[in-house]
Amino acid sequence: MTTAERSKANPKTADFGASLTFDLSRPGRRGVLLPEPDVPQAELPEPRFLRSDLELPELSQNQVVRYFLGLSRLNYGVDTGFYPLGSCTMKYNPRVNEDVGRLPGFTLVHPLQPQATIQGALAVLHQLQSALAAITGMDSIGLAPAAGAQGELCGILMIKTYLEERGESDRRRKVLIPDSAHGTNPATAAMCGFEVVTIPSDRVGNTDMAALESALDDGVAAMMLTLPSTLGLFDPNIERIAETLHRHGALLYGDGANQNAFLGRARFGDLGFDVVHLNLHKTFSTPHGGGGPGAGPVCVKAKLAPYLPAPVVEADGDTYRLATPERSIGKTTAFHGSFGVLVRALTYIRSLGAEGLRAVSENAVINANYVLARLRGAYHLPYDHPCMHEVVFSGSRQRAKGVKTLDIAKRLIDYGFHPPTIYFPLIVDEALMVEPTESEGKEALDAFCEAMLAIAREAKEEPELVRGAPYQAPLRRLDEATAARRPYLRWRAPAQGESA
Repeated sequence: MTTAERSKANPKTADFGASLTFDLSRPGRRGVLLPEPDVPQAELPEPRFLRSDLELPELSQNQVVRYFLGLSRLNYGVDTGFYPLGSCTMKYNPRVNEDVGRLPGFTLVHPLQPQATIQGALAVLHQLQSALAAITGMDSIGLAPAAGAQGELCGILMIKTYLEERGESDRRRKVLIPDSAHGTNPATAAMCGFEVVTIPSDRVGNTDMAALESALDDGVAAMMLTLPSTLGLFDPNIERIAETLHRHGALLYGDGANQNAFLGRARFGDLGFDVVHLNLHKTFSTPHGGGGPGAGPVCVKAKLAPYLPAPVVEADGDTYRLATPERSIGKTTAFHGSFGVLVRALTYIRSLGAEGLRAVSENAVINANYVLARLRGAYHLPYDHPCMHEVVFSGSRQRAKGVKTLDIAKRLIDYGFHPPTIYFPLIVDEALMVEPTESEGKEALDAFCEAMLAIAREAKEEPELVRGAPYQAPLRRLDEATAARRPYLRWRAPAQGESA
């Protein structure tokens, strides 16, 4: 049997995804037996009012259970394997956080209850505000934003309102953003009405200071800077950057999505940031696979505290109350934020303590540099020096053999790994971004690295094999352009002569 034939042989997943519930349906089958009705039965409407296109499958109960259980086994997450999704910190979620988050006093509380009856919940929020202030070195915290992007929006809206009250909003219309930024940064600035000015990276991947100096004038409102950057690098000029911006009257905004890299070891406030958002669902447990839930608290220095989104929690002795800051930008969510995520985050912080939080970042950085060292010879390393929480490779060597980064990612599926982030950051050709986090031990990292090394050999010796991957997946290569432009969002019966 050839390598390709061995790769394609996978009877375990042969049927999943090929047969839908509609294919398994048989007329008259029922999944549950209902008791005889104890009320008069109503007649159905006239046939002209009934839908003939709504064909629901008819299955037995065990068929339903087996079908959905089979699909669930195809899910991939941190509970089933290594999830090296760069820039997203898909780390292990300790089960104690889930246990605490599911306590009845937290799950049954209602946001419209009188505040006197939810003092425990408000105490949790107040403690989390205090903990995040200590961790980030900022003065005040707003927990309301429901995700990192919403935290960004709040941060830039606060800067905009701050400048308006100072009479500078008409003049300061530009926001500086590095070319390695998260994509939400320029989108957020544009949504808030600012002009986006891109600042290039220098040859070693840090902010080009000469370009920054030349871009700074009295029209700059702020700079949005991710630390560490999406290249996995901690800019050694960060204090100089902050001082330069402040000298020109501009503010420094911090994208804190990558805080897992220096948790407990450096603080945004000490580095000169004026406002920063955090992704609690990345750094502080509750990994956000499947698109949610999330929490994106915004942390500010004292001068921006009056503009925090509402509500914040204030303490008067042992009594807690919800309050709206004096010049708040308003509400960003219906109530008080993603409460369950906030509870889990505080549990994570309290469980680990200061030393444990420092160990998180130490292990995350060590793991990333271990992957860097093991794969350096097989994949091009555009910035070949120690990284922080993640390492960015390039598949440019493999592309010379006709194998693209997309092919490498698809081939990893055959080896049992979720692919890393690809083609980002945009400034890296054929980018492969790997973030191992602190969750993984050496055995898992070695297995991942061995798979990546094997794929590098295949790309050199059997490129066609890699270009055809994945072989061990229920669905192989999709027409992604057609799926995005003309998606089928619900099942439909095939037309005559059309395949299902």
